[in-house]
Amino acid sequence: MIEKVNYLDFPNCFAVSNGDAKLIVSTDFGPRILFYGLDEGENIFGWHGEAEVETKLGKWKPYGGHRLWIAPENMPLSYSPDNATVDYSLENEFLIRIVQPFEPNSQTQKEITVILSENSSEAVIDHRITNGSDKNIELSAWALTIMRPGGEVIIPNEPLEPYSSETLLPVRSVALWSYTDFTDPRWNYEQGLIRLRVDENAHSPQKVGVYNKQGWAAYAWQNLIFVKKFDFIEDAVYPDFNSNTEVYTAGTFVEVETLSPMRQLQPGESVKHTERWQLFENKTLNEII
Repeated sequence: MIEKVNYLDFPNCFAVSNGDAKLIVSTDFGPRILFYGLDEGENIFGWHGEAEVETKLGKWKPYGGHRLWIAPENMPLSYSPDNATVDYSLENEFLIRIVQPFEPNSQTQKEITVILSENSSEAVIDHRITNGSDKNIELSAWALTIMRPGGEVIIPNEPLEPYSSETLLPVRSVALWSYTDFTDPRWNYEQGLIRLRVDENAHSPQKVGVYNKQGWAAYAWQNLIFVKKFDFIEDAVYPDFNSNTEVYTAGTFVEVETLSPMRQLQPGESVKHTERWQLFENKTLNEII
């Protein structure tokens, strides 16, 4: 069912629930998904209500939860303020669509559709960015999820295979930022996984992007594991040295991010990107993936 709720003192939010899980979206600003949790459970998303970034276009606020951005990252256009109210439509008791007004600086319109399953934590999150200008623009839809602190981001490596005449070529790319430091103890590299631990006392940012053919990324916090899955599109060109998955942390701030392929959009055309979410309790990653 869908009901109007007051969440974090924002009076115009909507909760989508099915008895197993709940999501809450804001219509006071956005588009944003502010809450995702199991029935009567904790919010796996983080909240940074006091944070803000000053740009030439005004103050941009991360708020918390899940948002949609334009990639590659650009200052100030990626940070175009999304503090205005959004339109919404309810198409059935488990689907809500939230649509941002035309954004004059980036010349785009952002839209997120939330579809909760009828009897599990599974949710489909559809993202759309439409070119509202009279010129062609090239961009990627960038889905960013702010997680609550105290956990660990997990992204897969490609399967390990022995050296042979069949394994002469590389199987993935890894993008590094100028501030990425692999000697930082928050990083942990395993045979099949890359882990990035959140440490509230470590304020220096860390980020990595990968060409992720496995099509999933996860965040583990206490007894919960959040998993987002997405389609890997072979031969597509992704932003940031061909990264379709990126992870970032600084202090208590942590994000799990996925990106669509780059698209050249004619006026009125849209780029779409879909994530499929699940939230697991008292499960190991091996049991889930």
